[in-house]
Amino acid sequence: MATTDSLNDLESAADERSAGRRLRRESIIFGSAFAAGLLLMPFLIWLVGNRVLGGYTHRQDLHAGPVKLLGDFFVGLAHGSVIFWCVAVGPYLLISLVRLLYAFIRSPQAASTSSRG
Repeated sequence: MATTDSLNDLESAADERSAGRRLRRESIIFGSAFAAGLLLMPFLIWLVGNRVLGGYTHRQDLHAGPVKLLGDFFVGLAHGSVIFWCVAVGPYLLISLVRLLYAFIRSPQAASTSSRG
């Protein structure tokens, strides 16, 4: 009986460590993707928009650059605009979608190989 309790304690400790590692990994992924959404995405939007649509204008400044767009982006985030938040969280959502699709595609293969064995 004591061995069963100690085995359960070991399993629960291992589960807690595993959950901690998963949480840490997910936090790193989210933080990196969110930082890219905050800093990289506005510059990419400016670059593509500048090439396709023409220069970015900021009120009376007809030659505003990417820094002005970044400032406007942060103002939009501060005002709680859903579109700006979608841009900021977009890289994480894209990574999550790719991970979900990968798990979905991989799961039938794993189930078929385990049923054969």
